[in-house]
Amino acid sequence: MRLKQNMAAAITFFLLFGAVPVSVYATDETRKQLEEAEQERNKTLNQLDETRENLDGLNEQKDTIEGTLTNLNTELSKISSNLSDLESSIENKENDIEEINRKIEIANSDLERAIADKEELYETMKSQIKFMYEESDYLYMEMLFSCNSLADLINRNDYIEQLSAYQTRKLEEYAETQAKIEEIAAQLDDDKHILEMDKKQLDSYKALAVAEQSRVSGLVSQANKNLVDTANQISDAEAKALAYEKELKSQEENISTLKAKLEEELRMAALAAQSSWRDISEVTFAEGDRYLLANLIFCEAGGEPYNGQVAVGSVVMNRVLSSVYPNTIVGVIYQSGQFSPVASGRLALALAEGKATKSCYDAADEVMAGNTNVGNCVYFRTPVDGITPKYRIGGHIFY
Repeated sequence: MRLKQNMAAAITFFLLFGAVPVSVYATDETRKQLEEAEQERNKTLNQLDETRENLDGLNEQKDTIEGTLTNLNTELSKISSNLSDLESSIENKENDIEEINRKIEIANSDLERAIADKEELYETMKSQIKFMYEESDYLYMEMLFSCNSLADLINRNDYIEQLSAYQTRKLEEYAETQAKIEEIAAQLDDDKHILEMDKKQLDSYKALAVAEQSRVSGLVSQANKNLVDTANQISDAEAKALAYEKELKSQEENISTLKAKLEEELRMAALAAQSSWRDISEVTFAEGDRYLLANLIFCEAGGEPYNGQVAVGSVVMNRVLSSVYPNTIVGVIYQSGQFSPVASGRLALALAEGKATKSCYDAADEVMAGNTNVGNCVYFRTPVDGITPKYRIGGHIFY
């Protein structure tokens, strides 16, 4: 029977007071949310500082990469210039080798002709020498006896001597020519060998230059990629920093709003302490007040010890007794922005399901009888820096 009465009272409260506008921020909730807002603000500040530090590091990294890239491009230009010089030198060496080959061909051709002339002359002289050895006595006798005069004999002897001298001279000239051609050919071979060695060395230098060019080009490509990646990271960091700054501005505005609201609530608390107070005997309780108060106590202090539940109930009754607040339990509990379970819907759920425990009802009965264990405190909340409470009971402070 009692349960049915409680349910009927709950339904009555929903019909009468379900449409009462309620703010999310009650005084204790304002303190809590101010603390949370400041924590979030500090978190955002830390994130912003970290982002700015990261941004500074990225900018330094970008400067380093740009400096490296400049040096690499300079080095690449030098390598390309050296490579161009090497290619020109190699081309010149190839032209020199080609010219030497042409000279060698000419020298070889001259040498071949000289050898042919030598062989022909050798055969001629061999025949002449053979003839002279075999026929010299007869020849001289014939020349001697065929001469018509002494002058003719002398002339013929001079001719023979001139012919012999001519042959000897031509043989010596040929020998000299052959030696000179062979010397030139040998020198040309040496020059060709040296040029080929130079060309091989230049080819080796060119290969090294090409490899170095490829290496530096790879470093340039990687540096360009790192520069693009760093620029993207800087862009992201700048966007993140901008977002944090925007969020920080919003948080600062929210903190300012909460501080102003809290100051107003503390002003109201001080005003309540200085205002006139009714006696409990002057309060008229409506049907369902006990049920409503017990469920609010359950929502606010269901996990607290009994004296903590009494303390929460005392805050509600102190407001009923204060001239600053509504003069009914319903008016106090549903006053805009005062108790967070109202705004969150927890109180409505507790009323619908009858969540209040026996100790919550006992606490409601005690405070409705005029008892209080927190003096004339009209606010409570979880502990927070900056508030010197009059009482600290369980997990709440009261002021």
